[in-house]
Amino acid sequence: MVLCGGSCLFTPLRTFLASGYALMVLLLVYGVVGIVKSIASKEYGVNFAFSIISVIAGLVMVFLPGLPLMADGMLIYIMAVWFILQGIMSIVVSVKLKGANGGKKWIWGLVLGILGIILGLYSLFHPVLLALTTGILIGVYFIVSGINMIFLSSQNANK
Repeated sequence: MVLCGGSCLFTPLRTFLASGYALMVLLLVYGVVGIVKSIASKEYGVNFAFSIISVIAGLVMVFLPGLPLMADGMLIYIMAVWFILQGIMSIVVSVKLKGANGGKKWIWGLVLGILGIILGLYSLFHPVLLALTTGILIGVYFIVSGINMIFLSSQNANK
């Protein structure tokens, strides 16, 4: 995620033009992994529902020709909602992690969640300006997400 984010930072226009296809792949992968994880842990809550919605959205983009290209134009609003929902989920998970562990690594998830919500709200209110900076914002978000994954995995390795 960190390396992908760096690539996005250096090629923001290419990132924006490819973002519809990338979104399609991300939705499918995120959804399938979320469904498998929910079934394995037998937790059928909000994460499970969100994963199913992600798979459906990804499949719609696969089977409707031209939809990934149209998604480039709609991507700002799709990303806005996605960042807000993902930010909320990150905050919820980090608060649960704080209660379960008490360490300080949960703060990264909280920061990522707040960043996601701010980025989503900004996207809703400034879509034209955001269209010019989508590649950069995707890159920053990927880098922060990658760092968050590294910290979470190091915390799980210490258990």
